[in-house]
Amino acid sequence: MDSPEVTFTLAYVVFAVCFVFTPTEFHSAGLTVQNLLSGWLGSEDAAFVPYHLRRTAATLLCHSLLPLGYYVGMCFAASEKRLYSPSQAPETWRVFLLLALTLPTIACTLIYYWSRDRWAHHPLARTLAHYAFPQSGWRAVASSVDTEFRRIDKFATGAPGARVIVTDTWVMKVTTYRVHVAQQQDVHLTVTESQQHDLSPDSNLPVQLLTIRVASANPAVPAFDIRTWRRALAACRPGPA
Repeated sequence: MDSPEVTFTLAYVVFAVCFVFTPTEFHSAGLTVQNLLSGWLGSEDAAFVPYHLRRTAATLLCHSLLPLGYYVGMCFAASEKRLYSPSQAPETWRVFLLLALTLPTIACTLIYYWSRDRWAHHPLARTLAHYAFPQSGWRAVASSVDTEFRRIDKFATGAPGARVIVTDTWVMKVTTYRVHVAQQQDVHLTVTESQQHDLSPDSNLPVQLLTIRVASANPAVPAFDIRTWRRALAACRPGPA
């Protein structure tokens, strides 16, 4: 169990899981796609939509390279397997290498498609296009989103991989690979799940964890779920005498 191959495998699995799901320690150390590529991504506060167009593409590419990184590391950790020469490597490792090369190839192809026509094919841009006037385009809607995000009265909560942002006009959910957007006046909110918890993380009151479905009146706009805590004060109140 102390062989370099096993040690490297365990260490890399831990690193890969933390790099994808980014716990607080990784955020503090700056080991995130957003921090490592901050020079290219720009500022979220200055340009929310362009930032997330690039962030989602960069995140997809970086995560798709993780299997290839493992293979390269194993070339040193298990040199006796001759992984540095695929023709001499065991068949299982040749199949793994093929998979490790296929994932970033698919990711690059998808990112290239997204970036055509100045990111007009990106899922976020296509969603915003549904709210554009005929005489304008999705970039005019993106500019409106950017402006509202810069305001100090917006509401934002949640972990980096599942942030919920509410502005004067928009309801947004920022996830690792996607940004969901819906216009407030067009959405229908439905509670799809409720979980009762005896104590909340920051108080001694009972709380409910609600899963709310955000569905737009426009069927072309994908629906999405948000999760939020709600203090179950009603459960603590005595009933009528």
